[in-house]
Amino acid sequence: VIIVGNAAVGKTCLSFRFCCGRFPEHTEATIGVDFRERSCAIENELLRVQLWDTAGQERYRQSIVAHYYRNVNAVVFVYDVTCRDSFNDLSLWIKECEKHGLVSDGEVPRILIGNKCDVECANKVSTDEAQMFADRNNMALFETSAKSASEADHVESIFLTLLHKLQQSKPMHVQSQGERQQKEQERLILKANEAANLEEQGFCC
Repeated sequence: VIIVGNAAVGKTCLSFRFCCGRFPEHTEATIGVDFRERSCAIENELLRVQLWDTAGQERYRQSIVAHYYRNVNAVVFVYDVTCRDSFNDLSLWIKECEKHGLVSDGEVPRILIGNKCDVECANKVSTDEAQMFADRNNMALFETSAKSASEADHVESIFLTLLHKLQQSKPMHVQSQGERQQKEQERLILKANEAANLEEQGFCC
């Protein structure tokens, strides 16, 4: 399951909440692609789900190369309900996924999560507006908070609902040990390259 969306919308925190059962105390911006995994029993079948957590910054968008979209069973689009730009940019992430064959009328389910619903903000993206967008793009909408302990069960149910849909609708890709090792090596290389680029660019105050 690949998770996409702008930087700082909470993709890492959502995946951490589901896979580790808690909100991370410290987070840093994802460089390239990272992943977490968890095993879940769905109707007496053991599924190992990998959540691929992608970098949201514009400069990394093209770094999420085509092989990270291969064998994807579902796409989770995330926006920050308190940041309208993150909602407006969802169309760019949809186009990026569709470029790699993950289209709305295909076999790969897509869901939309509005994160940080616990934060009070005058310019929140309304549920009605988000629902209309989700309907136009054939996605189910969920609003939640990765941070709020009271929403922990909701985050859990969102991902489990997605897993139920996947388990019932199509056969899962069984990833071989060789594929797993190759993916991990590609992830490490990508992160190393991006880190090297950051060091070369330097930082400004």
